[in-house]
Amino acid sequence: MLEKVPEALASRITAEIAIPTIGIGASAACDGQILVIDDMLSMFTGFRPKFVKRYGELASAAEAAIARYAADVREGPFPAAEHVYDQAKDGDVA
Repeated sequence: MLEKVPEALASRITAEIAIPTIGIGASAACDGQILVIDDMLSMFTGFRPKFVKRYGELASAAEAAIARYAADVREGPFPAAEHVYDQAKDGDVA
């Protein structure tokens, strides 16, 4: 795996070794690429390396969902009866 390696070096390494190279910010000269899903989906806003391409902007949606969940737990609507196993109806639950 080559991370944050200049393209010329990534190209040279890829040409000289027999195993595939996988790049994280190391250019298309590598045999394959990794883009961390949290970066791809923009799950947070404070950190953005140069090699990240964002394919979605989900940070605000995730923050809103987490806030709704926390409020439901604090205020009582979650978990409700439909979210709780009933041994008589659901069988033996370990």
